[in-house]
Amino acid sequence: MCMRETPFSAGLFPLRGRPSRIAVLVLGSLLLSACGQERPSSEFDSTAGETTESTTRTDTAPAESAPRILFLGDSITAGYGLDPGMAFPSLIQARLDSLGYDYEVVNGGLSGETTAGGLRRIDWLLQKDADVLVVELGGNDGLRGFPPEVTQRNLIDIIRRARELQPDVRIILGGLKMPPNMGSAYTSSYEDLFESVAVDMDVELIPFILEGVGGVPENNLPDGIHPNAEGHRILAETVWDALKPLLEPPA
Repeated sequence: MCMRETPFSAGLFPLRGRPSRIAVLVLGSLLLSACGQERPSSEFDSTAGETTESTTRTDTAPAESAPRILFLGDSITAGYGLDPGMAFPSLIQARLDSLGYDYEVVNGGLSGETTAGGLRRIDWLLQKDADVLVVELGGNDGLRGFPPEVTQRNLIDIIRRARELQPDVRIILGGLKMPPNMGSAYTSSYEDLFESVAVDMDVELIPFILEGVGGVPENNLPDGIHPNAEGHRILAETVWDALKPLLEPPA
């Protein structure tokens, strides 16, 4: 059995301070060899090592006291298929730095992740304090046909557990939608669950985190599911609009 919840395979990467890219690629290859075909495939899945290769760190190390923004997600957050610096968490870090915000963005994206997997990882990911948690999960649940109530319960449990570990953490939930071929009843129930979680748990909601990206061919890779570089730029703007009001302004 491959152990997923290690510092690398769990997808926890500060986006400041760059490790050796060769080391990251080698470790990704080792994880691939060790894990084999651990996860069932879905349209959101990538290879087992993709998350490691799809995250990056910038060259400036932050102060130890820098507040942290944790992104918990799947291959969308991990930046599947792109250079690490093109993924939207990296673009958020670049925006923060350019505007003088002293925040460290941590990319906790893991390709193929489900809400159940996110729930299993949340304790590990929050070993260090996080001021803001952005949750982008549920796409793989939907594409695998999981019951919406299961996804809803897992998201609620993620939020509850995050607050138990970090009582002052501010949380943003990214809503998602399913393609029409999943059936109208399923797609409607799936879309509604995110609003229900946001209301019940009193968290900020991005109604559709892929607004302007999902279903727009020119903003996605050829697979039609994962955003390309332009898609991630649009995604970063959408997330920034929700994130900025939760941040302490630059000194």
